[in-house]
Amino acid sequence: MRGRHADAYSMYKRGTRDYINAYDKEQVRSLNGVSKEIGNPSWKRSFLYILVASLASLLYGYHLGVINETLQSISNDLHFNGNTMAEGLVVSICLGGGFLGSTFSGLIVDRVGFRRAFQLCALPMIIGSSMSATAKNLWGMLLGRLFVGTGMGLGPTLAALYVTEVSPAYVRGTYGSFTQIATSLGLMSSLLIGFPAKGTEGWWRICFWVSAVPAALLALFMQFSPESPHWLFKKGRAADAEAAFEKLLGGPYVKGAMAELLKSERRGEAETVKLSELLFGHHRKVVFIGSTLFALQQLSGINAVFFFSSTVFKSAGVSSQSANICVGIANFLGSFAALLLMDKLGRKVLLIGSFSGMVVAMGLQAASASSLVSSSNEVYLSVGGMLLFVLAFSVGAGPVPSLLLSEMFPGRIRAKAMSVCLASHWVVNFFVGLLFLRLLEQIGPLVLNAIFATFCLLAVIFVKRNVLETKGKSLQEIEMTLLPPE
Repeated sequence: MRGRHADAYSMYKRGTRDYINAYDKEQVRSLNGVSKEIGNPSWKRSFLYILVASLASLLYGYHLGVINETLQSISNDLHFNGNTMAEGLVVSICLGGGFLGSTFSGLIVDRVGFRRAFQLCALPMIIGSSMSATAKNLWGMLLGRLFVGTGMGLGPTLAALYVTEVSPAYVRGTYGSFTQIATSLGLMSSLLIGFPAKGTEGWWRICFWVSAVPAALLALFMQFSPESPHWLFKKGRAADAEAAFEKLLGGPYVKGAMAELLKSERRGEAETVKLSELLFGHHRKVVFIGSTLFALQQLSGINAVFFFSSTVFKSAGVSSQSANICVGIANFLGSFAALLLMDKLGRKVLLIGSFSGMVVAMGLQAASASSLVSSSNEVYLSVGGMLLFVLAFSVGAGPVPSLLLSEMFPGRIRAKAMSVCLASHWVVNFFVGLLFLRLLEQIGPLVLNAIFATFCLLAVIFVKRNVLETKGKSLQEIEMTLLPPE
């Protein structure tokens, strides 16, 4: 086994060395000059492939929200109604699966590439959805949700990395926002499809069957999508990388794009990376920033809103259907605003503004639960605070972290570093989903919302001190600017 890996690595080194020798420094400078003179490549070439990759995010959003309207019917049919720990486990078991999928996502991408990795992401979602739809008891449901979770863990990592590596620099932020829009559309779809669940026996099973369709489309369309040229180049397939760039950017931009990759190669792009290097080596600070940012994203309480908004609105005396429609609309509007602003205001500004708005929103929700607010105003503060929270989240805290970190990591560690950072996302997400209802019972909404608001405030401080701006820069420029060699 080691011999085969050594042979592959030596072939890779020979291939990239031969390719580098084809260009001297003067040629690289002239190629970059040419690419600047002819302007930016057309966004239309890569647009369809971004939409295909965004199906993974749509599935992620759908499976996050599918439990919201159906949990009561599921618990009645599978005989665990009233058991808050069992209900929390049905919600959070897929997040445990997500942790497993995310943990191995970097290894999978490095081994098989993005196209095959997306197809491997779709497979457990198809299997898990089928198992959930046909479950006869709690354990069958949990097993199906676990399978779905492994695909959910792969999906966000793959989508963020793929969008980053195939997008032209000038629209990379805009394209990165497509994943958040797809997530919000998935959430809205799950809520709309789930509305009849409380009045129609067995409808919740239809909700799970429906999700197998976009998963199958993802696997099919990825067969016709280009591989990441960055991954191809790392594997020593320079000619294939050129062909992928031509498909994504157009012929006049291929040489300039390849020249950028050559700069990374000269900086040690080809070397393999070990986990110890990510945790304790030259890139440990960026890994720490990414892990902390994803943890704070989940400690803000956002997925408690998506998982249990029906329960919270019901306690406030608001129809769950109308409330959830409003949540979905707020999420979509915020995601659309992020698409327009990402490449104009920049990543850091959106993060600070987003988390600041979430502090205010959680403050409103906490105030609604205090004795100082009259019962007539309680509903307005609670619902208004929740909708403002979702809107603020979807503008920045939702779409920015995945895009920002995939931009900041150098190519040789990008996939594995993202999987390490997202592991913190899934761990925190799991415990929030598992414990939210129990904490709501034990400490009440006032204290719980105050805790979430505190984490949002900590996120504002953390972003101001640690996050650097990346908008408008190529991946190689970001690497050389933000992560200079030792």
